[in-house]
Amino acid sequence: MSTTVATRTTKSDKVVGETDLITFRRSRIHGTGGFARRAIPAGTKLIQYVGEKITKAESLRRCEAENPYIFTLDDQYDLDGGVEWNPARFLNHSCAPNCETELDEEAGEVWILALRDLQPGEELTFNYGYDLSEYRDHPCRCGAPNCVGYIVAEEFFDHVRRQLSLEREARQPVQA
Repeated sequence: MSTTVATRTTKSDKVVGETDLITFRRSRIHGTGGFARRAIPAGTKLIQYVGEKITKAESLRRCEAENPYIFTLDDQYDLDGGVEWNPARFLNHSCAPNCETELDEEAGEVWILALRDLQPGEELTFNYGYDLSEYRDHPCRCGAPNCVGYIVAEEFFDHVRRQLSLEREARQPVQA
């Protein structure tokens, strides 16, 4: 499978790059996104998330500098995908993703896989899996019916929904 990206720009389709399976162009969710070039069956490895292998200490430094492209590899290392040669960094978050990440710990590789059959032109998304730390700094714009409003891992959806509900209740006028 090729993950080589050919880059081009045209006025009509505004494609900024593509692989065999993905076209990268403007997204309604955020900035540039990845879109299926053809029908893709569930389970297909779409693209490898590549980058610089860095220590946990360096990862923390870069995260504190607001680098959103860090993936955990193992107890010692992370992967900084914020490099020009990583087109997978353009795939957007969704609260109802159609893709997922798979970590091959032995090889130290991160892959993006199709969760279900994908249609040509469909935007490819995955859940970034952010924790609750400072979640309000990461609003979600995915537009999914079940969107929680913030980029967090699915395991935190109920917590965020409860928090937002409590805040709404607190803003309601007290009935006499």
